[in-house]
Amino acid sequence: MDETTQWGSTEHILARISDALEVSNYLFIRANASAKDADKFDPPKPLPRPGDPEPVEVKPAANDFASGEELSNFFASMSNI
Repeated sequence: MDETTQWGSTEHILARISDALEVSNYLFIRANASAKDADKFDPPKPLPRPGDPEPVEVKPAANDFASGEELSNFFASMSNI
């Protein structure tokens, strides 16, 4: 990376302040929004910093819940300990 694209401490501090202010505003809006409107707001994304890799979209894993029989067997084995 070229040295002219690197940030100094001032730029990093300003980016952190900006990120913190956006999160603060987001939390305030979520806390004061009605229940149906609260999910309309996405959390803010932090300012990109020089040298940071591009963010990768991570898809949440599908939930694989235990069956009733598996839960029963688990608790039975726990009570035998």
